[in-house]
Amino acid sequence: MLKKIVYVLLIVLCSLSMLSLMRSKISASGQSKILYVNADGSTEFLTIQEAVSNASSGDIIFVYKGTYNESVEVDRSVSLVGEDRDSTVIDGQNPQFVINVTADDVSITGFTIKKSFANASSVGIRVSSNGNMISHSKVEGTYEGIILNGATDNFVSDNVISGNFADGISLYFSNKNVFSRNAILNNYEGVSLYKSDNNTFSDNMISGNREGVSLLSSGNNVFSGNTFVNNQDGGTISFYSNHNAFYDNNFHDVIKIESGVANIWNYAGEGNYWRDYTGQDSNKDGIGNTPYSIDANNRDNNPLMGMYSGFDAVLTGETYRVSIISNSTISDFRFEIGAETGNKMVRFNVTGQDGSTGFSRVAIPARLMKNYSFIVFGGGEEEINSTLLDISTSANMFLYLTYPTYFHVSQTVAIIYSDLLDENLKLQTDLSNLNTTYLDLLSNYTALLNRYNQLQQNYLGLNTSYSEHLVTYQENLENFRNLTYIFAAATAVFIITTFYLSRRLHVPTPKAFEDKK
Repeated sequence: MLKKIVYVLLIVLCSLSMLSLMRSKISASGQSKILYVNADGSTEFLTIQEAVSNASSGDIIFVYKGTYNESVEVDRSVSLVGEDRDSTVIDGQNPQFVINVTADDVSITGFTIKKSFANASSVGIRVSSNGNMISHSKVEGTYEGIILNGATDNFVSDNVISGNFADGISLYFSNKNVFSRNAILNNYEGVSLYKSDNNTFSDNMISGNREGVSLLSSGNNVFSGNTFVNNQDGGTISFYSNHNAFYDNNFHDVIKIESGVANIWNYAGEGNYWRDYTGQDSNKDGIGNTPYSIDANNRDNNPLMGMYSGFDAVLTGETYRVSIISNSTISDFRFEIGAETGNKMVRFNVTGQDGSTGFSRVAIPARLMKNYSFIVFGGGEEEINSTLLDISTSANMFLYLTYPTYFHVSQTVAIIYSDLLDENLKLQTDLSNLNTTYLDLLSNYTALLNRYNQLQQNYLGLNTSYSEHLVTYQENLENFRNLTYIFAAATAVFIITTFYLSRRLHVPTPKAFEDKK
């Protein structure tokens, strides 16, 4: 009994946590209570409906394993929690529904919901209210699996909706609902929308239906990360269904579009994978170089060269999305943190098909791993070549990996980030900056040294010129002195000669003297 109580409490906590994501008003307050249902009579309530009728808003109804042949009208905000989804079965007796949800903020999780004798109006789960959550359940063998009629802000996730005679999921006049990670298999139509806008379908497997998805007079819906395979028609978009966005989907089936309808087929540089796309990827980034044309008004400008896979990685309570586009089969994705080293590791297996070169384009949020400090290696002997694509931003790191593949042989790829790598990179950056500064100083020193040498050469040249001019000056001075001496001597000779001649002219001769006597 203790184990069951612990199990119940765990399920209750999970249920409350998921409800908080949907802005549910249900709370595990002191006034809330858990009501137990067991068909063997060991609990207070034998039927689910009896427990619902005696519950108050915010209560949790825990249903033990067993088959409950009843239909349930949920008219108050409660949580229905099954002990085990494969063994907690509600086999509807009402001809119109198995579970009918008319209250807001209802949670349903952990059931198999079916109808052994389905008729043309039977529905597995019918919702005509807001803010509800349907998760981790199976809906099978009814006429229509899940119907939302005039419903808003509901969340449908992690369910298997299969083998229903009409639609797996139908929306009528319902907006802003989210459908995620559901397997929608082998129904007549997988998903059908009529006059329903702004809904989101992500990461669903839509397979084996006559028609994968049908949109009638519905717009601004988003389909991303879904796989359409083995449906007779991948999808039909018609009757004024414009402005719906399709990206990161895997289309193995044909899409049919009514003429004149225009929708969006790529977002943020990524389109969809098309099985019959024949374009090339010359720049090796995982995106085709030429568009994929659906019709004149609908074209995928960024077709994917491989199938898309999306995975969640949780770090310190935050969930991050890691996406992989690859021509290999991706399996066993893990995000791990080393217990001793603290290294963050993204690991996944790749399986080749034909022995050719495999590639994976991996988008990792930068808050999960920094885009400038990581290493990539393979778990086997294969060589992993990694390129950080130039489309990487401060928000996301885009890696392009290539490796040899072997037929049906799985290999492990590991992308590792460590604070030590970050510190090492910082040290390398600091060393590089120091080296750059040293080279700049050395360059400046060399320039100054060259200038000094040039100045020294100029000085030596000037000194030599000065010496030459000094020698010339001394020679000229000596010549001037010699000239001065010569001039002085010549002047003296001239004066003496003049004086001598003058004396000769004024001294009387003896004859004149005699004549004077």
